[in-house]
Amino acid sequence: MPLQSVPVRSEEGKHTDLYGVKRTRILSVMGCTGWRLLWLACLVSTFLQYGAVRVMVRESGLEVVQGDSVTLPCSFFTMMPLFRLSIIWTLTPLSDPDSPIQVIVYDQGQVIESPSFMGRVGFVGMPWSADIILNYTRVSDAGVYRCVVSNPPETGDPGIGELSLTVLAPPSLPVCLWEGDTDAGGNVRLSCVVAQGYPTPQVIWEKLEPDKTTLPVNMDGDMTGSVHITNVSAQTSGLYRCSVTNPLGTQHCYINLSVYTPPDNSPGILQGVLLSLTMALLLLALMVLVLWLHRSAQESKWRNGHEEDECYNEIKYTPSLIKRSFV
Repeated sequence: MPLQSVPVRSEEGKHTDLYGVKRTRILSVMGCTGWRLLWLACLVSTFLQYGAVRVMVRESGLEVVQGDSVTLPCSFFTMMPLFRLSIIWTLTPLSDPDSPIQVIVYDQGQVIESPSFMGRVGFVGMPWSADIILNYTRVSDAGVYRCVVSNPPETGDPGIGELSLTVLAPPSLPVCLWEGDTDAGGNVRLSCVVAQGYPTPQVIWEKLEPDKTTLPVNMDGDMTGSVHITNVSAQTSGLYRCSVTNPLGTQHCYINLSVYTPPDNSPGILQGVLLSLTMALLLLALMVLVLWLHRSAQESKWRNGHEEDECYNEIKYTPSLIKRSFV
């Protein structure tokens, strides 16, 4: 039996064809679907023509403590099969921004690690992800990392993503040095040198003995702190400590400073003066004694000579007297 149209009364009292309405709706739906497929085809064509690989990095910057592990994220989207997929990770170190280095490469199924990262780096989730994990991190690993992805035969430039990595490290053991003149009145310079630490360690100098005193520090660069002591004296002697500290730890080094002070010579001078005076007095007494003995000897000699003369005169004139007496 042939299909016949069934008249339907509309709200306005007019007759319409029910099957005609259905046919119109079907054509309308087919028309919308066709436009959507056409738009999608144009989008895919445009992407293939200009698109190449799209790369997305979920984090712009990461921090890790020295020695720990960190995952560097890098996602990509491609329309082509992954037979010729190429992923290259590079690092621009903070210590040498003009010399980027290669970290790890994935090239058509082969993985090549840089010698400086050998055994510490690897891909995570290949081949559907370009993420890498970095183990046993070092301070030298800090810098800007680039993830470069290409997938021929897609045309256009390779997709590139960038992120920065900061490696936090406690201060290394500092080295304490001193230079100058440790004799009383001289000048001394105490230096404290730390090799590494991030954030940059703070340098503190203290005198521990006899009383704990914090000293003003002069920074010679970021990693060296020094103290200048002028006109040193016995009170300058003692134990000095340098402390280097950041949020991850503190390290110390020490210097035991001894200032040479010559002994007080005042008692010695007095003793010398007294000794000199004593010797002078003894010498003077000796001279007086010698003079007295000499004078005594002279007087004794003169007295003896005088007595001999008297005796001679007596003997000389006695006969004459006797002679006269007999006359």
